[in-house]
Amino acid sequence: MGLFLSKLLPLFIYPIGLSCLLMVIAIVLILKRRSRRALIPMGCALGILLISSSGWFSTWLVRSLEQQYFSPSFPATGAQPLQAIVLLGGATGSKLAPRPWVDISDEGDRVLHAANLYRQGRAPLIIPTGGRIAWRGPGDSEAADMSQILQTLGVPESAIVLEPKALNTYENAVNVQEILKERKIDRFLLVTSAAHMPRSMMIFQKLGMEPTAEPTDYTRTDIESKITGFQDFLLSLLPDAEFLRDTNRAIKEYIGIWVYRLKGWA
Repeated sequence: MGLFLSKLLPLFIYPIGLSCLLMVIAIVLILKRRSRRALIPMGCALGILLISSSGWFSTWLVRSLEQQYFSPSFPATGAQPLQAIVLLGGATGSKLAPRPWVDISDEGDRVLHAANLYRQGRAPLIIPTGGRIAWRGPGDSEAADMSQILQTLGVPESAIVLEPKALNTYENAVNVQEILKERKIDRFLLVTSAAHMPRSMMIFQKLGMEPTAEPTDYTRTDIESKITGFQDFLLSLLPDAEFLRDTNRAIKEYIGIWVYRLKGWA
């Protein structure tokens, strides 16, 4: 139940959920013949949607997370490789009809990046981590799904160790720590989306681990984030569903950071 509530309650804080809640309040006020008061929640709902779906706000909010960590440059020739690559889940969908195979979501760059790091010789082992939430349907664990993709990309099964039980980032870190202890690993790369990296690093460091951040899945490049003329400026003010999605994603991370700190996890 706790996991379900942690997914449900934030929906009313995200822009769409909060706007819908305000509109319900407005409708109730109108039904009670308080039309003027209804203008307040209606105006707030409109303002939330316009701001959160604008390019300038979405880009600023997303980059406030994504700019905190950068992928380190490839070590010099002869440098000692790290011992493992920890790959956080949230990047796949299981093979369920009508899907012909495992699906890769927008966060699927995580899997591609981890495979590329392995092929570069950055570490000899990949630890995909992530279970499968029961109410979202059957299917293999996220770790198992990512393992299939990794093997397709040329990573041998012998170089993959699964952590298939974690249902959130904190459990990812706790379960991975046990694997690392068993294998006497203390130097490893942490691969996840750039916006998710700040919260992930906080959790791993809180548990006493010192991973090297290897972010990927950047929402905006430096060039895309710049407003270069009047047309860009105008478009950045207009509502766009893609910008709204990115804003929602960033707010989710900030809520996660706040909640995890309250629980003492980060």
